[in-house]
Parts: sequence; structure tokens; C-alpha cells
Amino acid sequence: MNPQSQGHTRPRSYYFGAAILILIGLVIGLGLSAGLGSHRLSSQESAMAANPISNDPAESPFVSVVDRTLPAVVFIDVKKKVTGASSDDPQEEFFRRFFGEGSRRPRTQPSSGSGFIIDRQGNILTNNHVVRDASEITVTLNDRRSFKAKVVGADPETDVAVIKIQGDDLPTLQLGDSDRLRVGDWAIAIGNPLGQLRGSVTVGIISAQGRSDLNIYGGTPTYQDFIQTDASINFGNSGGPLCNIRGEAIGINTAINPSGQGIGFAIPINLAKHVAEQLMATGSVKRAWMGILPAELTPEIAEGFGLRNTKGILVQNVVENTPAQKAGFRRNDVIVEFDGQTFTDVTKFRLKVADTPVGRRVPVVVLRDGKRVPLSVTLSERTDQALAEAQPDRSGQPQTADLSVAGLKVRDLTDEDRSGANVRAGVMVTDVEEGSAGDDAGIQPGDVIEEVGGKAVTSTASFNRVLREAKTSRKHAVLLVNRGGQTRFVALRIQD
Repeated sequence: MNPQSQGHTRPRSYYFGAAILILIGLVIGLGLSAGLGSHRLSSQESAMAANPISNDPAESPFVSVVDRTLPAVVFIDVKKKVTGASSDDPQEEFFRRFFGEGSRRPRTQPSSGSGFIIDRQGNILTNNHVVRDASEITVTLNDRRSFKAKVVGADPETDVAVIKIQGDDLPTLQLGDSDRLRVGDWAIAIGNPLGQLRGSVTVGIISAQGRSDLNIYGGTPTYQDFIQTDASINFGNSGGPLCNIRGEAIGINTAINPSGQGIGFAIPINLAKHVAEQLMATGSVKRAWMGILPAELTPEIAEGFGLRNTKGILVQNVVENTPAQKAGFRRNDVIVEFDGQTFTDVTKFRLKVADTPVGRRVPVVVLRDGKRVPLSVTLSERTDQALAEAQPDRSGQPQTADLSVAGLKVRDLTDEDRSGANVRAGVMVTDVEEGSAGDDAGIQPGDVIEEVGGKAVTSTASFNRVLREAKTSRKHAVLLVNRGGQTRFVALRIQD
């Protein structure tokens, strides 16, 4: 028997049907693949449309940023009416040389800076010091159009100003979020350095944030929280934008360091935006205050108070008849929460208080004698009169020595001392030994020490006692030092 005749033989139709099924599967698979591919392509096209990038690999990634931002950056030409002498005016030099002083005739002084348009209504952000005392302001756009501008409002305390022009089809610059900046992010400065190099662009990175205590050319603002960048900023750049890689303004170029290269400073755009909104609404800025003198809680001071691992803002003084005093704040309180937020930086804390709406009742938590104490303070307006009333009287003090501790010679206070320093008790520093712990802490003759470790000092004897008590348990003693009526905490090293 033939073995093949015993097996099952498959018909031709079977193989034909299988081939048909395979072909159908291939067609369906190709169709699905094409659909998915087109979907991915459309997603990529949408992303590119939102963030256009040149196909030219040789083109700088900053070109598209400049194309987007430069049209909204303006040149500001200012004429100021001034009276008095100017060292670079030959006529004034003539008067000084032959008459001993400059003429008192008023004259016009030219000045210039930069700015950028932030809305279709023609509002322009710039620096206060660019337009201060301006008698005439001319704004020139990158497309060569020129407009007369008026000052909407200016705020010397942040060096922010808003001016306005009237025009059609005005380009605008989108504002970014400076709170999201990170050190190392790209920074692009645009402006008109030296008043003649219009439309200049320089590139660098964000070098640091939160810079304060800077002396600014043209006027030092009270509230400082500067962005530091190594993008070149020169005279004339003031008021122009500092942009990110997305072409958004993240700051207002404000200051340079004449003694160093690669160091410039800009006002964070979130701070400037908050100020600008008030200026455009009312022409001025209202700021709140509590009536305390805040201080940084350094590790040494925290250790001196027995507050290791504690973070917050130290209350170094409470001004009488202020919201803080009425709310129950005390000297040596540590503010660990303000309106639900925690702070370790005094500058940022002051900015937060100032930006809080006047009249608002704010919950605060302080650490007092190791316990959390909830308080509630209703903020009042920070005015010149309120600040003046908060300043104590000042006068000179006599000096004689009695006692020497930690390199400090101190004596009891006289009635004249108490009146001059506006204190009830304390001891007067009459001498500081060079190289001593007191010298290292910056204490000077004439300082009045009111407290040691939160305990009041009433005499040289009590000063010696509380200082030695602190020495037995800690490496630092926290002294409340009054200098010319102004108090501050000093961490004094009392043990090696």
C-alpha cells in the first residue's frame, strides 16, 4: 500500500484561502501603521508650530527669540530740567573756575534708556531712574516710528516705572514667570547700550537670584530682589527686558557693576508686574507694614537662643503703636509662618509683607519660649509719617569703662544715655579689644547692649551674669545691640 494514500491530503482551496487571509492582514497592518505615522507627524507639526525652530542646523537658536522680542523693545530719549553745575559742561566749568561755583540757571540735560511694550494700549515698562524728573520723553520703536510718551506712574522704592504712548499696531512682549527661574537658565538682554547702540542683544545665563543690598546707579531702591546675570548690561540698557529662551520677559535690566565684567542685575518680572498693575490702576503704589524690625535667624543666633534646627524670621524690635504691637508681637519672637508661608530670607519676607493688601488681617505663627503661638495682625499702610514715627531720637553718649568681658569694656547707663538711645536699660560699650570675640562680632564703642540671650541687661553686674550663664551651655550668646537708636542681634562667640 502507498503510504501517502493513508494520510490526509489538503485541498488546493485551503492554501488559496490562507494566502488571501495573509494578504488581508498585511493590508490592514500597513493601513494602521500609516495612520499612526500620520498621527505622530501631525503632533510634531503642532509642536513645531507652537515653537518654530529653523531647519538650518547652522542657525543660532536665539535668532527666533530675537525676531519675536526685538520689535517690542524701545529706545527712550529723555530731557530733564536740572539746575546747578555739571562737570562735563564747559560753560559750567567757566563759572566754577572764575566765580567759585556753577551757575544756578536751569538747563536741559539729555538722558536715555530702554523699555518694552507690554500691551496693545501702549504701556511700557522701564526703570524709574530712566524717566525721573523728565520734562519730555520720546519713544522710538525698532521700526523707526517715534512717539511722545507720558509717565503713567513711577515707584522709586523698586525702581519700576510705566510710561505710555498712543499708536496703532503696537508690538508687545509677553511676560514670563520669574518665580520659575533656575540658576543656569539662558538669559538674553536686549536694549540700547550707551544710548546709541540700538537693538543690541547679549546672551548669558542666570548667575544668581535674590541679590540685595546693592548700590544702584541713579538711585538705590528700598526693595531689592535682583536677578544676577552675566549677559552684558551697559549704560542705556536700563529699562530693557531680560528674556528667557522662549522669548518672554523675565526681568527689567537695571544695574551694572562698573568695576567688574559679566555682572549685571535685573528686577524680577513678577515683582515689576505687580508694581506696574498698581501704577496703571492708580498711578501710585500702596505698601503694607507690620511695625517690626526683622532679622535673619542665623545658625549662630539660633544656637544662642537654643533653637537648633529652627527656621524663620527673628523679631528684633517691635515699634510702638503699630499693627505688630497691637497684635501682641514681642521682641525675640521667631516668625515661623506668615499667611501660611514660611520664610528664611528677610528680603523676601519684607517683600511679602509689603505686597499684602493694606487692611488685610493676616494669620501669623511665632515661636515664643519654645512654643508655637498663633497671632493675627491687621496690616496698615507704610507711609513716610509712619516710618518717621518709628525712628527713635539719637544723641551722643559719654564713655567710661568699668568691666571687661569677651574683649568688651562696658559700664552702666546714665539717664542721658537712656534718653539718647531711647532705651530703658542696658550697658554701654566703652572699648573693644582688637581681635577679641566682640571685635569679630562687629561691636563698637558707643553701642548699648540691651539683652543677652533674650534676658534684659540692667547693669554691668547683670551683663556679666547672663553672659556667663550663656557660656556654660552654648558657644554663642545672642546680644541685642542698640547703635544710634537702631537695634540688631549679634551672635557673640564666648567659647572656643
